[in-house]
Amino acid sequence: MTRPVLKADMSAMDVLSALHDLFDRFGDSSYGEAVTQRAHMLQCAYIAQKDGGSDAIIIAALLHDIGHLLHSRGERVAEDEGVDMCHEKLGSRFLARHFSPDVTQPIALHVDAKRYLCAKEPGYEAGLSAASTLSLKLQGGRMSEEECAAFEGGVYFDDAIALRRYDDWGKKPNLAVPDLEVYDAIILAQLT
Repeated sequence: MTRPVLKADMSAMDVLSALHDLFDRFGDSSYGEAVTQRAHMLQCAYIAQKDGGSDAIIIAALLHDIGHLLHSRGERVAEDEGVDMCHEKLGSRFLARHFSPDVTQPIALHVDAKRYLCAKEPGYEAGLSAASTLSLKLQGGRMSEEECAAFEGGVYFDDAIALRRYDDWGKKPNLAVPDLEVYDAIILAQLT
């Protein structure tokens, strides 16, 4: 099944339509959590908004796992094949033609933020879901002290950590959240 591509010459409305298409066609897939991809991403955006996040971080939360909707290796590639699809890189590259680094860099770094928190925050790793624990192993495990120091010095460190928290919190079955259309105006405003 062909996946949408965000081309450089697309209008804002075409980009918005492509994002909706991804959510509609692939958002109801599972990824080892108790919620679908769509429910997870909508919960993350909702939590970011309730937390007072900037519009950029709200959209980063909404789209942070879009890389899972882009690859065609199936919902259980990590569990069944032991493969990390690097969804954070896939998603941030997909969005980079139309969104600023304020949106795409936290997305690119949210896996590293998990690895960082596992290394730095006592009890964090024990609180991960089974799917997050498996993906942690595939993504390189806890960061080393050197990796932590380098990560802390990054421009998007705080946003990456915030996005990771939203990612962790946005996995609640049956949590009522707004539909994707509620974020259309913010998405359009964040397009470059």
